[in-house]
Amino acid sequence: MSNKRLKRNQRIILERIIITGTLILDTPTCLGNGDADGSTDLMLLRDSISSKALLTGTSIAGALRNYLHEYQYGYGQDEKHQNDNLSTYLFGGSRKDKDGEQSPLIIHDSISNEIPRVELRDGVRIDIATGTAKNQAKYDLELLAAGTEFPLYFELLIEEGKNKNQLLEALVIALQGLEKSEINIGMKKRRGFGRCHIEKWQIWQFDLNDYKHRLAWLTFDRDDWKEKYTQDILAIEGKIVDIFQEKIRSDQRHRFHLKATFNLIGSLLIRSGQFSTETVPDVVHIKSHRNGKVASILPGTSFTGVLRHRAEKIVKTLGISTTFIYDIFGIFEENIQDAQSSRLVVNETVIEQAIPLVQNRIAIDRFTGGALHGALFDEQPIFGGKETIVTLDLELRQPNNAEIGLLLLLLKDLWTSDLPIGGESSIGRGRLQGIKAEMRRFTPDNGEDYWQIIKEEDKLQISDVNNLEKFVGDLNKIVNQVVA
Repeated sequence: MSNKRLKRNQRIILERIIITGTLILDTPTCLGNGDADGSTDLMLLRDSISSKALLTGTSIAGALRNYLHEYQYGYGQDEKHQNDNLSTYLFGGSRKDKDGEQSPLIIHDSISNEIPRVELRDGVRIDIATGTAKNQAKYDLELLAAGTEFPLYFELLIEEGKNKNQLLEALVIALQGLEKSEINIGMKKRRGFGRCHIEKWQIWQFDLNDYKHRLAWLTFDRDDWKEKYTQDILAIEGKIVDIFQEKIRSDQRHRFHLKATFNLIGSLLIRSGQFSTETVPDVVHIKSHRNGKVASILPGTSFTGVLRHRAEKIVKTLGISTTFIYDIFGIFEENIQDAQSSRLVVNETVIEQAIPLVQNRIAIDRFTGGALHGALFDEQPIFGGKETIVTLDLELRQPNNAEIGLLLLLLKDLWTSDLPIGGESSIGRGRLQGIKAEMRRFTPDNGEDYWQIIKEEDKLQISDVNNLEKFVGDLNKIVNQVVA
């Protein structure tokens, strides 16, 4: 039998780079386990031994790969099989690519540092025609509370014949997205769930041509490693761009970002099912954990529903096809073959300085005009004070001028208290009054455009009014085309 070594395609690894960091959740996150027989419709994925939350390496890789591809080519573009495709170069070939290479980036599963605090959220699908809840469309799910921490572990293999600078560029862009909170993980990412950030990175670089480096890498996870090898191989800490000092290409994503702050006029009530058992009132405003405390919040799902309903009214009044709305907010109906995801991202925000007060109410018998027997109930909405701030934070991806014009009309309705949010709007709840709005449009060619609206006493200070008016004018052009 021949002792000659079989010829095969093998990776000759010259260098290994280990990157660690701590991922911290900024908003509740849904990492489902796919179990349909759980106590809720969507249970959290947990480690089978410790019962801690589990964030799989495949989930991290998918989020990073998608971000890197969008950064290089823009939103809504198919993955291209080219030598310059950074996502393919770093994460390997896709399923469509039969001859794709293995990924040089190893991503480990991550188990949360502690047994996580869990929140429950209820949701229901709204019938567009009636504005009421659809039959058998209620759901509930488990969420990891904000503040949950996951230790991340990456290992990049630098192979012979590979472009190290290109690999590092791709890695820096992807991990920078985590740093900037531009990558959400889990379910309902476009409705505010899954926002996260990295506090700092730690990097170790091992040159496998060096004997000490090889030995250091082989014993990296041992307890006595630091005592023996820290003098030769020091951990580099800081931001990912500062550590590698790689020159990265320009961002190709086209997006419009709107952040507006409002005063709360009167009260606001978005019902919560989670905390109702902990308090006396029958109905309380929805709350969530932030920085170790329970805070009143404005869910992205609720705000999106309000915006979509008013946007449909505007579009139908102008005589524009409802496909204009579907292109922005997405569509999923049983009688529509092709579902479409939303291009509008609405983030979940904390309502600052909210004042919770209990109100006792009773239903009235419409026949007698007296109190209805057994219909006494109490509620705990939040009320606005001088320092109460409600924030709208949204982003429209791949926008055109007419779509931005529609968002400006929605902002105007919110600003002037014409568009209430939350429940019980018929008795005056949910009215807002604008304070400040900041708008940014990011384009690959022109960089960043900025507009601002500020209320000063009884006057509005608006920057570049003519340009903002053009967006609404482009919406009117669609109306004129329909009429013609």
